[in-house]
Parts: sequence; C-alpha cells; structure tokens
Amino acid sequence: MTTDFFAPWQLRAAFARSLSDMYGREVPAYTTLLEVSHDVNADVVRARGADAERLGSIDRVTAERHGAIRVGTPAELQQVARIFGAMGMHPVGFYDLRDASSSSVPVISTAFRPTDRAELARNPFRVFTSMLVPSDRRFFSADLQERLETFLTRRTLFGPELLALADRAEADGGLGAGDAAEFLRRATAAFELGREPVDQAWYRELEAVSAVAADIGGVPSTHINHLTPRVLDIDDLYARMEARGITMIDAIQGPPLWEGPDVLLRQTSFRALAEPRSFRTPDGEVVQDSLRVRFGEVEARGIALTREGRARYDAAVVEGATPEVWRRTFPDSEAGLVEQGLGWFTYEVSDDGAGPAGVRREPIVYEDFLPRSAAGIFQSNLTEEGSKDASQAGEERDADWMAGAVGRELFDPFDLYAAQVAASLTSAAQRLGVAPETLAATPAVPTTTSTGADA
Repeated sequence: MTTDFFAPWQLRAAFARSLSDMYGREVPAYTTLLEVSHDVNADVVRARGADAERLGSIDRVTAERHGAIRVGTPAELQQVARIFGAMGMHPVGFYDLRDASSSSVPVISTAFRPTDRAELARNPFRVFTSMLVPSDRRFFSADLQERLETFLTRRTLFGPELLALADRAEADGGLGAGDAAEFLRRATAAFELGREPVDQAWYRELEAVSAVAADIGGVPSTHINHLTPRVLDIDDLYARMEARGITMIDAIQGPPLWEGPDVLLRQTSFRALAEPRSFRTPDGEVVQDSLRVRFGEVEARGIALTREGRARYDAAVVEGATPEVWRRTFPDSEAGLVEQGLGWFTYEVSDDGAGPAGVRREPIVYEDFLPRSAAGIFQSNLTEEGSKDASQAGEERDADWMAGAVGRELFDPFDLYAAQVAASLTSAAQRLGVAPETLAATPAVPTTTSTGADA
C-alpha cells in the first residue's frame, strides 16, 4: 500500500489484482491462460502498431478482467451489490440464461461494472453475477424449492465486518490505507473456494437438476467461477492453448471470425478442471471426490452495437452466425456501421484540425455480455445436461424484477452508450462552435479499421 487513501477505482483495481493472484494459486491453468494472453497481445501490437489499440490501450487490455460469481437469493445479491458498490461498480443489464441454453441453467444475471467513461478508462473490471430462480417449476419442484430456499437463507456468504467496510467505502468515497487493506483481504477471501465438507446427498440431488444449481445452492459458500483476461486475437490464443496441451471447449462463442469490424464479444474457455473436494456422506463420513465448477475464460471485445445492431446480431445468431450470414447482416467497415446506425462511436476534436473536418470518430468498446454466449460457456463446461421440464410454465423475471431484487438502479447498457455519444458530441461541438447534430452527420477524419481477420 503506497497511498493513504484508496478511491473506489483504486479499490477496484487492487481487488481485480488480488482476485487474479488468488485464482492463479487455486487454478494454475489460469496462470497459463494469462501468460498466453500476454504473449498474443504483445505479438498483435508488434504486428499492427497503434491500430491494435483502437478499442483500448494495451495497458487497459492487459489489466482488464471480468469475473463471474453465483448467488442464491436477492438478499445475497444485495450484499454483493454493497461490496461492489464500494469499488464504484453498479448493476448494468439483465440477462436470462434459463432459455439461452439447451441444458439446465436456472439463473438470471446482471453485471456489476463502472458506468462512467473515465472510470472505465481507469479500471474496467466487471463481475457477471448470476442468481438462482428456485421458484421456476421447469427446474425445481415445490418441495425442492422449499428445501433449497431454507438452505440458502441459513448460510452467510459475507461477514458483517466486510459489509460494514463496504458501506463505509461507498458512503465516504473510499477508505484509508489500513481499512482498504482489510476490505481487500476480506473481499478476496469471500470468493475463495470453500474448504468445508459438502453435504454429498444434497449436492447430488441438486446436481441432477442442474450442475449450476448445485454449485450455487449445494455448498455453504460462494466462489469465483472464472476470471477472464482480454485478448486481441482469440483465435490465435485458442490454438496456442491447445498446443500447450490445455483442453479448450469446442467453440468460440459469439460473432464469427470475418474480415469486417469486430463487434460485441467473442468468448471461449478451457474446460472446467476436476478439483478435489471433501464430501460428507449421509452416515457422517468425510470422503474425497472432485468437482468441475471452475474454468478459464478469455474474451475479445469489439464495438458496442445500437439496439438496431443488436437486433441484427440476434437474428444472425438464429441463422447460425456463420461468416456467410454475417456478411449478409453487417457492413464490412466502421463507416458502414455508422451510416446504418448499427454501432456506437464517440466524436473527438483532432489536435491538428478545426471545424467539422477536424473531428475524429472513435468506436466505443462493448462493456457488457451476451446471454447466449454466457450460457454457451456454462453449457460447454457442464458434465451433465441436468433436467428441465419444458411443459411447465417459467417464472417471469425481467429487468424491473432484477432492479427490485438488487435494491439499486439497474442501468440499461444502451442508455449508457448513448450517453457517451451525446456527451462527446456536446463537448466537441462546444469546442468548435457548431451544433452537435452537424458533427454526427459529417464524415469523420479517416482512421485505420481493425478487422476480425487479424484482430
């Protein structure tokens, strides 16, 4: 600790590093994933120069992580929100994974992340957070729901000391060095893999429904399921990991590799590893077995799409999202994305120009997630499909319900991107003394366009 006071972004950056160190100790293959990611990124920067940093500086890309955790109840979700709130991270977006996969994934999700552009530039750490839906009859009977909810309400994931420090940090805009160190220690420990023996019969009963449900509701603690570095060439990384003898899932989730602009998010992972775990049998004996619940995910982020762009993406996914489908669906240049209103871009005044001709257009990196991709990663790391009774009606859940569950404003990612664009136009227009709409309608200073073929 080299400072007397830690602002939220400094807590966020330190927490991301602490989690990464912890996860690397617990899952050594994750350290290999980081090494390969750094090697790939360095090679891309050497090959492409400044163009490699079109969607973020290499310092940001190298430091970037997202984590994933799972909780069981709205009360646990609210406590998580307090911990992340201390680090300037807010709930953004609603994701329903229950229908996004053919396997049994009975969760809804949101992501905690910074919402301000400057905060994202300082440290963009985000945590994809899933919560069980025990009342969904497609997965859980009334009897199992009752027993599951009883189990969940009896456990304590986050101690009062940690929550008190989180509340103080959020109220005061940070913590002094001593309290910051204690907060980071307790927060990191809360997401370590638990060592307490697992009730074998209870875990296996839930596992028959869903391995994800068992991972959430079958154990007395929570843990990081994966940490995700960002890479500039995910196809190259996939090949390098396989060459090192690490088994990857069968496919890269998200948009295909093609010659046009990278958009949204592409993800893959190495397969969940068998990790030793203690189980308590019905007769009280403690035995050793293994679980496959944690894996190593990696991501490549592209340009954020507008609602119309996202609608086109969703339609392309239904068709299969092959390169051929993609070419029929999206233009092959950033200028095309702008002209068709499909992508989000900010507008900056070039240092060497004045008037509309001196405006530079920059793509906004996609900061959020894709339900199908998340569910695809989950499904690819499951050993069993679980059970799902499609004849039953699903329990209604939406963004409004999630906002009530988390007890905080749930930000709409499209609104956040639109606000970035509007703020950039206002700032540039004021500097140049013109109307903002004039800038948006004027061709921007040409810039090199990164392509999926070499990014």
